[in-house]
Amino acid sequence: MTRTRREFLETSATALGGSCLGANLGPAGAEGAEEVAATIRCLDYGRSFICGTAPFNCVRFWVESRTTVFDDQAGTSTDYYQCASCKSENTFGEKDLFYADNYDFLPILGEGYWLVFRRPARISDRYRTIRKAEEMWGAPNMILHDAAEVTLLDTFEKIRDATAAGLPLVTQTEIRNEETGLRAVIECPSKTMNISLDKSMYQVDTGPIAFPDLSKRFDPRIDCLSVAFVVFNAPHFADFIIEQPTPVVEDGQEKCQIYHFSAPFSLPAKNVVLAPGRL
Repeated sequence: MTRTRREFLETSATALGGSCLGANLGPAGAEGAEEVAATIRCLDYGRSFICGTAPFNCVRFWVESRTTVFDDQAGTSTDYYQCASCKSENTFGEKDLFYADNYDFLPILGEGYWLVFRRPARISDRYRTIRKAEEMWGAPNMILHDAAEVTLLDTFEKIRDATAAGLPLVTQTEIRNEETGLRAVIECPSKTMNISLDKSMYQVDTGPIAFPDLSKRFDPRIDCLSVAFVVFNAPHFADFIIEQPTPVVEDGQEKCQIYHFSAPFSLPAKNVVLAPGRL
């Protein structure tokens, strides 16, 4: 899932050209919109899974989002697959299948590692752990499918109509850090789409996603990721909110800290909205 310089150049072109994040689709480029749209790719999130191969549990995780991090200085790119969360369980037990001291369990796979988030009701030193993929559920079997057909929704009217028609929606958001030469494309199915007919506006609100910290290089690189939500209503910026230790305050006094989504922030971004299927 980490690519060489040659593969990086090909992947970079696909991620920016194929996702339309590098395309000019203003009035001058509108005539070529169909040609650009023909190159778009995104995952079919209804048919993409990661399976374990260990005999004790050939677990299957649903892929919930994909984050691709590009290192322009090193000429590499790495895909990270954030999988759907579940609750801590007594797997294959005879009874009491949920642990009483329960926690949310969310795994992310990339560059041969699993980054696992365990979120209990209290702050825990096991909130995030990183292990070699083979040490968890054996070598992962990647069952990934691209959408057979993708429509670029480059106007409010197209987004409105695709939403009303019940088409699945996928968004791609590119962020970058000029100082480090790192950038990322965050792709995820849009679970909530707001449409204002009065204002002719849309607003995407989706998560969880794997948000990458691009301010420095991590070792292992998967350690740059946090669980987050993304929201945007324009092509040039996105707001994020990250799960992190958050104070619980009553009457001006901090009572405790819990894991919660807090401290929202905004970043310059390039956003596109896609519809797997034909509008």
